[in-house]
Amino acid sequence: MKRNHVVACVGLGLAFLCGCERHSNKETFYLVTANSALPYWQTAAAGFSHAAAQYKVTAKIAGPDGYDAQAELAALQEAVAAKPSGILISVADAAVLSPGIDAAVQAGIPVITIDSDAASSHRLFFIGTNNAAAGGLAGRHVVERLKGKGNIIVFTLTGQPNTEERLKGFKDAIEGKQISIAEVIDVKGDPKAAVAFDRAQELLNQAGPKKIDGFVCFDSASGKMVSDAIKRANALDRLLVAFDVNQDTLDGIKAGTIEATIAQKPYTMGYFGLKSLDEVFHNPPQHLDKDWSSDSFSPYPMFVDTGTSLVDKNNVDFYLASAASQK
Repeated sequence: MKRNHVVACVGLGLAFLCGCERHSNKETFYLVTANSALPYWQTAAAGFSHAAAQYKVTAKIAGPDGYDAQAELAALQEAVAAKPSGILISVADAAVLSPGIDAAVQAGIPVITIDSDAASSHRLFFIGTNNAAAGGLAGRHVVERLKGKGNIIVFTLTGQPNTEERLKGFKDAIEGKQISIAEVIDVKGDPKAAVAFDRAQELLNQAGPKKIDGFVCFDSASGKMVSDAIKRANALDRLLVAFDVNQDTLDGIKAGTIEATIAQKPYTMGYFGLKSLDEVFHNPPQHLDKDWSSDSFSPYPMFVDTGTSLVDKNNVDFYLASAASQK
């Protein structure tokens, strides 16, 4: 009798352990982005896939190679039709993507935004950079390096929520200084940012009161192209502040053609994003489409800041070593 009792307890214990096996490769999570060919998004996808491998779930990456909000919406709709366990999405255009996000939530699929938000949608929360603060960091560095005076050109993605916030933060940081934004140029999501190279070449020829003293890039592709234009024109006296830590950007800092860059954490966004979706999938709220921002007892934050830092010649070797360790 006693022996049977022990056997029964062991059996119950094993059953309990088996029942607690939380994950399955049948659980599928999607990362949906635009411009998926960019190194930035390949890094985010690596973080997303790493977390999936740890949890033994399935990760799928979707979205167009270029900046195309409508194509990203189509990719989102295809992901929703596959009935995944959760969707992580970077929003190229909030007006275009928000209805698709809301449709996913209505279908019972948790959605979390990363890098670029759709705050008015029913997404659960946003994981990414405090973009206004990142723009402010770039602005303060420009003020310091140009001693509060000069003409600046900004390269950006017009209309994308995160880059618009960066520009606003930058403008706030230079307010009251004798620094003028001569032109804001939309690179239109070109993964090669060819317009940045061509326009920088033209602008580097300006002299006198119209001389351009510096360039600021709020996307991850144009920094390298502006750097190439500066190098070709032998205009190493011009300031260039880039965005993100692509290998060619770090190489430009090392070579002296890029003065600094603002580092984000796309790997962290992807990694933490999948783990957050997994938590929601296994412990879903009663109402997925509830406005958690107005709930003081919400189980979710509204914003997870993954952090930023400024990279220049003083600390670029650390970032180069870190990038090499991931290869």
